[in-house]
Amino acid sequence: MRISRSRCLTLSFILICGLVPEVTADAEEASDGLSTTREPIWLTDIPATEELINAAEVAVIGFFQDLEAPIVSVFSSMAQQFQDVSFGMSNSSEVLSHYNVTRNSICLFRMVDNEKLHLDAKDIDSLDAAKLKQFIYVHGLHWVTEYSPLIAAGLFNAMVRTHLLLIMNKASAEYEDSMQTYRKAAKLFQGKVLFVLVDSGKRENGKVISYFQLKESQLPALAIYETKNDKWDTLPSTEVTVEKVRDFCDGFLKGTLLRNHTAEEDARKEEL
Repeated sequence: MRISRSRCLTLSFILICGLVPEVTADAEEASDGLSTTREPIWLTDIPATEELINAAEVAVIGFFQDLEAPIVSVFSSMAQQFQDVSFGMSNSSEVLSHYNVTRNSICLFRMVDNEKLHLDAKDIDSLDAAKLKQFIYVHGLHWVTEYSPLIAAGLFNAMVRTHLLLIMNKASAEYEDSMQTYRKAAKLFQGKVLFVLVDSGKRENGKVISYFQLKESQLPALAIYETKNDKWDTLPSTEVTVEKVRDFCDGFLKGTLLRNHTAEEDARKEEL
C-alpha cells in the first residue's frame, strides 16, 4: 500500500520529517508489557467475523486459503504486539467469499472512518514481521490517535481530510479527564474529523505547536486542520468539553473558522 504525501506539503513535512528514526522506537513502544499467549480469534462464520469487526476500534483479519503459507505464523505473532487491536483469522470458504477474498489477504478495519485497507497476495509475498507491524501501526487509527511521526503518515493517507489536534501535556493533572471528554466528542464526528493527541511535553512535538503559532502559555489548545486546502484554526487556552469541541468542529466544517496560509507564512514555518 502506497502512502501519498503530495497534499498538505507544509504540515505533512513538519509532521513526517522524523519518520525514519522513529520507526524502531515506536514499534518497540507498541510491544511493551506484552502477553505471550494472545492469539488471533478463529473465525468460522460470517456472524462471528462481523461481530469482531463491529466491536473493535481497529480489527485486523487474516483471510487465508493456505494455512501453511509463511505469512500465517507472521500474522499470528502480531496479536502479541498490539494490545489495542483485535485480531481474527479465517479460512472458511463462506467467510472468504463474503469478503470477496480469492487469495491470501490481510484486511485492516477501522471504526473511526469506516475504512477497510487491504494487503493482497502480491504484497503478502514479500511481507515480513517488521513490514506487517509497520502497516498496522501506521494505519491503525483509533477514536483518538496519539501523534508520532510514524502515525502521521497514516493520518495524511486517511480518507478523512479534517484533523482535530488536542495539544496537551500528558503529565498534566487535567489530562485523564480531558482525554475521556475528547474521546466522547470524537464519536460525534465519525467519518468527518480525525481526532489526534499531540503531547506538548515531548520536545520533538515543538514543530507541530509552532506550526499553529501557539505558545506554551496558550496550552492546552485545539487546532483543526483541513489537509486538502491547507486551512486551519486554533482554540488556545481551552478547557476540553464536549460542547467546545463540537462547536469548534462544526464551525470549521461550515467554513466559519477558516484561516488560509500564505506562501510567506509557510516559508517562515518551514524554517522552524
